[in-house]
Formats: sequence, structure tokens, C-alpha cells
Amino acid sequence: MSLTMYDISIPMFINNFNILSNILLKAERHAEKRKIDKSVFINARLYPDMLPLSKQIQIGTDMVRLGVGRLAGIEAPSFPDDEETFSELQKRLSKTVTFLKKVKAKQIDDSEVKKIEFKIRKRTFKFKNGQAYLINWIIPHFFFHMTTSYDILRANGVNLGKRDFVKM
Repeated sequence: MSLTMYDISIPMFINNFNILSNILLKAERHAEKRKIDKSVFINARLYPDMLPLSKQIQIGTDMVRLGVGRLAGIEAPSFPDDEETFSELQKRLSKTVTFLKKVKAKQIDDSEVKKIEFKIRKRTFKFKNGQAYLINWIIPHFFFHMTTSYDILRANGVNLGKRDFVKM
């Protein structure tokens, strides 16, 4: 049995967004326990020229939501990038998972041969097929932003470990 585009994307994204949700919950509890202003974590960065936690989650959810929409040939919902609290970030993750759960295998499974082209600002991105788009663009971007979110929280003292990041 071979893996389909659906098999290697939707379940993995849902699982990892749930993991990220648990990481955010752990960070919020840490802030409460230590009496740390939660906005410190929401606005934290790994380095001054990097984007803060809130933006990492916004971009990570956008990459997946918009990417899956392109692959499935459906309109992905648009979310304003205005989250400023853990609760708002959790809602964004939840809305993204809800969208992903509505995508059916038949909508995405033939997309491996579909040419993908889109613009971000003034730049046009072209992929010879959906498989290259998923494997070389969506998945790496998703894990970059998920890992950076984890790293921001870990660097700010949240007691996180590999078991928080890798769950089945």
C-alpha cells in the first residue's frame, strides 16, 4: 500500500497542531505559576531580528491552511493576524484543525501531479507538482515555525522536552 498526499499531510498536520496546542497550554500554565506576564511569552523572540511567538504560529497555520487549500483546489479560510493572548492563539490552532478535518482525501489525493503557482507579495512561486510543493515547501515551513515556537518557549524557561514535541 502506498502513501497518498492525504496520508502524508492532513493527519500529520492535525497531530502536530494538537501537540503545539499542548505546548502553548504548558507555557500558559508556567506563566501563571511563575506569575510571569503572559504577553512576555507571546511577544518573545529567539533573536531580535526574528519574529515573535505569535507570528510564528500565525505563519505556521497560514502555510498549512493555504497550502492544503491550494492542493485541494478549495478556498482556505482567511484569519486576521491579530492574536495577542494564549487563548487567541489556541483558537487559531483550533480553527485551522477544524478546516483540515473538513478536507477529504479525494480532494487532495490527485494533487501530487498538479502544478502549483502562487504569489506572496511581489514574488511568484512555482512548483512543478503538488508533491514537490507539499514536501519541499509546506512541510518544512510548518516544522520551522513549530520548532521555533517550541524553542522560543524553551529559551524562556518553559519546562519542555522532546516528549512534548514528539507525540503519537
